[in-house]
Amino acid sequence: MIIMNLDKFFSAKSIAIVGVSLDQTKVGHIIFRNFIDSKYGGRIYIVNPHCDKILGHKCYKSVLDIEESVELAVIAVPAEASLRVVDECGKKGIRDIVMITAGFREVGNYGLDVKLERLLKKHRIRCVGPNCLGCFDAHTGLDTLFLPRSRLQRPGKGGISFICQSGAVGSATMDLAAKEGYGFSKFVSYGNAMNVDEADILEYMGNDQSTRVICMYIEGIRDGKKFMKAAIRVGQKKPVIVIKGGVTSEGGRAILSHTGSLAGSAEVYFGAFRQCGILTAESLQELFNYARIFDKSICACGPRIQVITNGGGYGILSTDAIMKSGLEMAEPSAQTIKELRRRYPRLTTSNPIDLLGDASTQMYRDAIELCLNDRKVDALIIIALYQTPRLGTDVVDAIVEMNRQNRKPIITVSTGGEFTQNLRMQMEKNGIPSYTYPHEAVSAMKVLVEYCRGRGICRR
Repeated sequence: MIIMNLDKFFSAKSIAIVGVSLDQTKVGHIIFRNFIDSKYGGRIYIVNPHCDKILGHKCYKSVLDIEESVELAVIAVPAEASLRVVDECGKKGIRDIVMITAGFREVGNYGLDVKLERLLKKHRIRCVGPNCLGCFDAHTGLDTLFLPRSRLQRPGKGGISFICQSGAVGSATMDLAAKEGYGFSKFVSYGNAMNVDEADILEYMGNDQSTRVICMYIEGIRDGKKFMKAAIRVGQKKPVIVIKGGVTSEGGRAILSHTGSLAGSAEVYFGAFRQCGILTAESLQELFNYARIFDKSICACGPRIQVITNGGGYGILSTDAIMKSGLEMAEPSAQTIKELRRRYPRLTTSNPIDLLGDASTQMYRDAIELCLNDRKVDALIIIALYQTPRLGTDVVDAIVEMNRQNRKPIITVSTGGEFTQNLRMQMEKNGIPSYTYPHEAVSAMKVLVEYCRGRGICRR
C-alpha cells in the first residue's frame, strides 16, 4: 500500500501564487490577500508578468524567476495560459500544485484535459484540481481558497476533515461550520480530480493525526475499486461519513456539467458504501450532526440512553425518537432512583428524569453524576431549556466539567433564540455536541453507538 504524500497541500513552507492581479475582485488577488490576513508563517511569492509590486510584495514574471525553492504552487490563470504555467512549475521543480483554473472537461474541453494530464505525468506533479476551490488547514493556517475571509469565515481548530468535490457546497458548509463552532482539521475541494482523487485524499486523511472523523461530499468516483480499498482501510481507523450528490437522474445529468464526472447509479454507490463500512447522510445538516459527535465524544459502549430534562414535552419527544431509532431507554438502577428521590422527592426519577421547570444547576449536576455512576446507563442526552428562570448559565460549566471525565458520552439539546444559541456555542467549544432538536441528537447518538458496536470499540 502506497499512500500519496499530500503534506505540502496543508503545510508547505513556501508557496507561489500564479495569477495575482491588482484587481481586488480577481481570484488570484483574493487568494494572496487571504494568506496575508491569515498571518501565514511561510514564504509567499506572487507571479504576475505585468506588475512590479502588489500590496508591497515583489511580483515575479514567472515561477522560474524565483531564486528560492518553492514547495507548492497555486495556479489561478485562464485555462489557455495554465499549461505553460504548469510546465514552468515542473521545470522549477515544484511537485505539488493547487489548480483553481477551470475550463477543462467540465465544459467539454477534453483536448485541454488530456494535455494537462500528460504534462503533470511528465513532470511528476501532484495536482489538486483543476476547477477546484482549494485546500485549507485550520492547524497550520495554509489557505488556498479563493473566497474572501470577510465573506467566508474559516472554522477553528478541530478534528473534522471535509473532502468535497464541489467548491460551492464546501464553502457554504465551512461558513456555517465556523458560525456553529465546529472545529476543522482540513478541507479539500478537489474539483475534476485530475491525478489526486477522492481515494488518495481519503487515504491521506486516514493517516492524519489531527483528523478524527472524515466527511465527504461525492458526485462521482474516478476509480471504484481504488476507492473501496481505501475506504475499508480508513474505516477501520476512524469514521467516514458520505453524502452523495446526484441520487436522481436529473441530479446525475447536472453533475456532468459541474465537474465532468459520471454520477452512476445511486443504488450501486450506497451498496458499495455499506460494504466498506461507510456511514451515509441524507443532508449536509445530518452530515455534520454526525461528524460533531464523532469529533467530540468518546465511543458508546451500549445502546441504553438516559434522558435528563427540565421540560416534560422534550423528554417525551426524546423518548419517541429513541424508541423509533432502535436504541433503548436506559432503566436506572434502584440505587440511582432511591438517591434522586431522597434529594428531590418531587421529581420523576426513572427515564426521562424530569427536573421540572424550576430545575437548578445543582439538580443537573446531581442527576448527571448519578447516571454516570450507574452501570445500567450507557450514554446521556441532556436537555437544557435555558428559558426557565432558575437555571443559571453555570449549568454549562457543570456539564463540561463532568464530560471531561470521559466516562460516558454526553450530548445536549437546547432550543431557543440568541441567548440559547450563545450557550450552545459554549458547549460546542468545550467539547460537547449540542443539538437544537431531540431527533437530531438521537440520530447522531445512534450512528455513534452503531459505529462503536460494529467495530468492538469501547473507550472510557
